[in-house]
Amino acid sequence: MASGIGKVFLVGGGPGDPGLITLRGCQCLARADVILYDYLVNPQILAHARPGAELICLGRHGRERIMSPEEVNARVVRFAREGRSVVRLKGGDPAVFAHAAEEVAALEAAGVSYEVVPGITAALAVGSYAGIPLTHGKAASAVALVTAQEREDKQTSALDYSALAAFPGTLVFYMGITTARHWTAALVAAGKPATTPAAIVRRCSWPDQETILCTLGTLCEVIDARRLRPPALVVVGEVAALAPEHGWFIDRPLFGKRVLVTRAEQQGPALISMLSELGAQVLVQPAIEIAAPEDWRPVDQALAHLDELDWLVFSSANGVRALLDRLLESRDLRALGGLRLAAIGPGSTAELARYHLRADLMPEHYQAEALAAALHEEAQLGKRFLLARASRGREVLADELTAAGGSVKQVVVYTSRDVAHANQEIAAQLSAGEIDWITVTSSAIARSLAGLFGADLHKARLAAISPLTAGVLKELGFQVAAEARQYTMAGLVEAICSADAGRPSR
Repeated sequence: MASGIGKVFLVGGGPGDPGLITLRGCQCLARADVILYDYLVNPQILAHARPGAELICLGRHGRERIMSPEEVNARVVRFAREGRSVVRLKGGDPAVFAHAAEEVAALEAAGVSYEVVPGITAALAVGSYAGIPLTHGKAASAVALVTAQEREDKQTSALDYSALAAFPGTLVFYMGITTARHWTAALVAAGKPATTPAAIVRRCSWPDQETILCTLGTLCEVIDARRLRPPALVVVGEVAALAPEHGWFIDRPLFGKRVLVTRAEQQGPALISMLSELGAQVLVQPAIEIAAPEDWRPVDQALAHLDELDWLVFSSANGVRALLDRLLESRDLRALGGLRLAAIGPGSTAELARYHLRADLMPEHYQAEALAAALHEEAQLGKRFLLARASRGREVLADELTAAGGSVKQVVVYTSRDVAHANQEIAAQLSAGEIDWITVTSSAIARSLAGLFGADLHKARLAAISPLTAGVLKELGFQVAAEARQYTMAGLVEAICSADAGRPSR
């Protein structure tokens, strides 16, 4: 291969569940300069990309033109010749009905180094996520993966329907919804009984996965009656009749629910993960942005005089991260040796632990009033406190510690500001009543959401992390459908599940 040319990775992203991408796939995404991805790839997978990587969607059906394979290959080769590391991210597995052979041929012809990273193809996920065993000791000892859409430039079909009709096992048809009338008729004409069990599995492993049971003879009627559209697989064979009415995937408490996460971008992943594991389809619209303070000099000055303090107090995980990262730019953690550390709750405590630090104090209730009460005796003794805080927020902690006799200094270690514009797709879904829950994790987020969406917030159920946040929502004129008992992300998720119990999914 020519020196100075980048490398290309053809990576399988799996059928939809973002947890199904391989470790090697994540490693490739983390090093890539450019990622070209199919619209069927779960966008959460792109979270594995390194900051600054160029992300290119190759088009979406019904919204924008989809690039041809030739255009995609030309782009991939061009990027590689520029010396860049390129990931071509595909849904499923690159080698199963995904043009991998043509892409490899183009790379070899161009002299570009490449690697193919397998992914879980949708047919193999059906057994685990829809509960349809592709093989069965009594019903199927073989599996055939069949494309229902062959290339237009073929002179004749490569499918032998007589052989498929006689196949002693399970047939799984890819891309078979729009062509169902052709291939089902061909199978029946070749001798496959019209009464053969069949199952349509739409969006396998996605939060809106759907399994529809029918027969080979009624499949087209079902597609027309339900107006089904791709992506979907069709399983034909005796095993299709074994699909359970329930299963681990669809029985999760939030399956089929759309939940909007509104935390700042840096803070969202943990909440997204918890909701996703419980079956929710998670949408993301940050309501606030977290950034560095406009002026670091007050922080630097405070850090230069840490030996004059008794307590370092954190009221958020953001504050922990911002202050300690700034400290570590010029010193190390020994600078904190003479200080005691106070954290408002588990999030701040966990963030301290990432720096190998333990909180000396955390209140039983995770709010400023409780933290002030826990430090009250220390303040009465005239102890000196440094509060690491955001650019906006309540003054309760500082006021109560000062009133008790403490010496209090505050420094802004990060800036919090409202997001100016909502994502148009998210706004449209909310306006149409297509979002079930909106998570509200701070008073600032509550106010920003009111500005972003206005009266449309009434079209979803609001979940507040604390009585304080719930109170702000009510002041703004919005009803709160769930309120966390424990003022944590886990407590918020638990409140949503409790309030949602028994409600039908979308």
